[in-house]
Amino acid sequence: MDSPFKALSDPTRRKILELLRKKDMSAGEIADHFNISKPSISHHLNLLKSSELILGEKAGQNIYYSLNTTALQELIKWFFNFKEKEKGENSNV
Repeated sequence: MDSPFKALSDPTRRKILELLRKKDMSAGEIADHFNISKPSISHHLNLLKSSELILGEKAGQNIYYSLNTTALQELIKWFFNFKEKEKGENSNV
């Protein structure tokens, strides 16, 4: 569970997730939205992929990245459960 939080801690990776929310994209298409090197984008994509927040599918010479909605739903579920536990603990004070 730690690696998704680490991945989300970086603004570049959060922006990549926002881009992929709109449509699947290749690394080159993603890189076009940033003023950083392609190896840096690749590093961010690898971290997002290893944390299972995105998926990559090879199509010819390109890899198209998409959101892993299952992993994102698990994170959202964790946040809601955390909030509910916090409410319960505060009501006992």
